[in-house]
Amino acid sequence: MQASSHLVRGNFGIEISKRRVFPCFGEVRQRSLTLNRNFCIRSGSTCSGLRSGDVSMGAGLVRAKNGIETAVRSSVKSRSIKAQASGGDIEDLTPINPQAKSSGAVLPFVGVACLGAMLFGYHLGVVNGALEYLSKHLGIAENTVMQGWIVSTLLAGATVGSFTGGTLADKFGRTRTFQLDAIPLIIGAFLTATAQTVQTMIIGRFLAGIGIGISSAIVPLYISEISPTEIRGALGSINQLFICIGILAALVAGLPLAGNPLWWRTMFGIVIVPAILLAVGMAFSPESPRWLFQQGKIPEAEKAIRTLYGKERVAEIMYELRTAGQGSTEQEAGWFDLFSSRYWKVVSVGAALFLFQQLAGINAVVYYSTAVFRSAGIASDVAASALVGASNVIGSAIASSLMDRQGRKSLLMTSFSGMAASMLLLSLSFTWKVLAPYSGTLAVVGTVLYVLSFSLGAGPVPALLLPEIFASRIRAKAVALSLGTHWISNFVIGLYFLSVVNKFGISSVYLGFAGVCAVAVLYIAGNVVETKGRSLEEIELALNPTT
Repeated sequence: MQASSHLVRGNFGIEISKRRVFPCFGEVRQRSLTLNRNFCIRSGSTCSGLRSGDVSMGAGLVRAKNGIETAVRSSVKSRSIKAQASGGDIEDLTPINPQAKSSGAVLPFVGVACLGAMLFGYHLGVVNGALEYLSKHLGIAENTVMQGWIVSTLLAGATVGSFTGGTLADKFGRTRTFQLDAIPLIIGAFLTATAQTVQTMIIGRFLAGIGIGISSAIVPLYISEISPTEIRGALGSINQLFICIGILAALVAGLPLAGNPLWWRTMFGIVIVPAILLAVGMAFSPESPRWLFQQGKIPEAEKAIRTLYGKERVAEIMYELRTAGQGSTEQEAGWFDLFSSRYWKVVSVGAALFLFQQLAGINAVVYYSTAVFRSAGIASDVAASALVGASNVIGSAIASSLMDRQGRKSLLMTSFSGMAASMLLLSLSFTWKVLAPYSGTLAVVGTVLYVLSFSLGAGPVPALLLPEIFASRIRAKAVALSLGTHWISNFVIGLYFLSVVNKFGISSVYLGFAGVCAVAVLYIAGNVVETKGRSLEEIELALNPTT
């Protein structure tokens, strides 16, 4: 994104002039806004929600709160947009200057929502260490096809859940959908923990998949809609941090398996507890003010705003919501509206980001890291995989601190570039004979660097960026469609990865992943917009001026 700005500072009558250019979505025209207020606007004030290196849930939320307090002490620059409608008319948007105090009360509700993200990560990673042991007990130790189905059935369920989540979130609201989501998560965990047959295990994995599919859609949606603009990037990236914590927890939970082969049942069953906590916590969490406003529930929206940000910001945020919806009598979008010329360009960007994320090989690394390390001669499989999980957590914590300073687009490009280089290193370590004595070490180093690079941008940014760039009337369904792309590609990779490796060799597969990462960098450079520091309503009017 190219952006230029000129601010004239004074005690009375401040003129602001801005020009923003978006390579994919056109140009947001230059406009001037005169504010007859006795205050000073400071340019470039930013906030970072999390410091690097924080991997615990409590520390992450405390540091995010510190970020909010920093933002409160800083003057927030006033922004203005003049968007050109499709008919050629110019629409003026005069966003209110958000000088009212940002409330730290939003943090507990973000934490509750992130239980869904943690369950997402745990269910993805738990099969990694447990697969060998559960296969012996279920009588499929020699049946790699059935083992592949146990891995991939979760992803098939997640595909169903991601599409269902968007519809449920639009119909019942965000918090009620979280509570409904707990049902398949609890039942699925119970069935997998008590399974005596492969069929029961597959049914349980499918139900758990539906649960994490719904979570994958509504966690970033809910967080983006309740987060203050100035720290939305930091709070939004906490979603990815908790996914990583869930994956790491699953890998660590597998450590007792060597001494207790039946421990895999406990690994699958223990997640009933956070699923129950998610349902109970959402009973005390406020609904998204944006969803309530869209439903015409104005008093409830004002109450939610007071709970989230304090009564001082009610008038300001209600003004922004009314401005974004001014003149729009359109009904809630249907699924086919996503493919219309009006929305398809922005929807295709969301789908492409998740497609690149999966085709770059991240879940192949997570699912089969144990097998890869074993083939490279690493003695402790679970310990090596736990190292990968720790790298994911650390990288996500660093990304949280950079999200609102560096911006989404630059982190994406840096991330995919690092992933390409890491995959190239992995490919060469298995190909060059001169590197054969060091192949084990290089496998670990390359994998850790790859995961670290992924967690800096390719992991957290798509889920954060999508709710930001989608218009309010298509937001839930567009996020669901993009995540459907995510899960379908995830399912295919999980099902066929080992077969492709056996046919072409791990070196060639990793080289293919490196090529996908390189293509992703070029695509992002030409099609992705920057959204840091702008309210959802502001972004919506810029990208979809006719809504």
